[in-house]
Amino acid sequence: MPAARDETDHQSSGCALSRRGLLMAGAGATAVTAAGTAPGVAAQVPSPPAPPPQENLVATTRVTLSVNGQPHSLVLDNRTSLLDLLREHLQLTGTKKGCDHGQCGACTVHLDGRRVNACLTLAVMHEGARITTIEGLGTPEKMHPMQSAFVRHDGYQCGYCTPGQICSAVAVLDEIKAGVPSHVTGDLTARPLLSIDELRERMSGNLCRCGAYSNIIDAMADVAGLAVPGNGDRRPA
Repeated sequence: MPAARDETDHQSSGCALSRRGLLMAGAGATAVTAAGTAPGVAAQVPSPPAPPPQENLVATTRVTLSVNGQPHSLVLDNRTSLLDLLREHLQLTGTKKGCDHGQCGACTVHLDGRRVNACLTLAVMHEGARITTIEGLGTPEKMHPMQSAFVRHDGYQCGYCTPGQICSAVAVLDEIKAGVPSHVTGDLTARPLLSIDELRERMSGNLCRCGAYSNIIDAMADVAGLAVPGNGDRRPA
């Protein structure tokens, strides 16, 4: 019996491959085909081509506008706020950056005759616009009547919010004159009354951490020709 088994093995070995060898050879061939390399060698996955070098991707726009009567043409990052245009590009630092979220009013300027918070609007939105800042209202030698009234009534303490307060105060009187209603206007079809309540309501978006509110209203009442609060019926001379 052992001799017969040896003969069978010998006859099997005379074939090209044993069953085990055939299976191993097939698996090796499959691996070579799939990986594209010899068995036992790690497959090399080609790396993606490197992207071409990119230049500055910041989008810019040329903006031309008038600031305090002077024309300016600048190429700006599209994300530049009107406030940063004034302060960083034109060095008009009278307009202050307070909260930078439209909550304090320190950055108030006049845009085409209407007051806006300069921190909340992009410069590229105002091609051809007319901007007036505190520097454009008056100078130390020739002050705007509202600036003079703020000095006369001590409408400031630290002074940081004062440029925005003055720009807003000037716009408030123009709004009332133009008949623009406010939240305390009783009848929206009627012209708003020029009153202390109207002044207070319309100035509520300008914050003063020093608390000079009563003096600010005094200054505005002075310019508007109203009786100054606390002085009875006496009108300012």
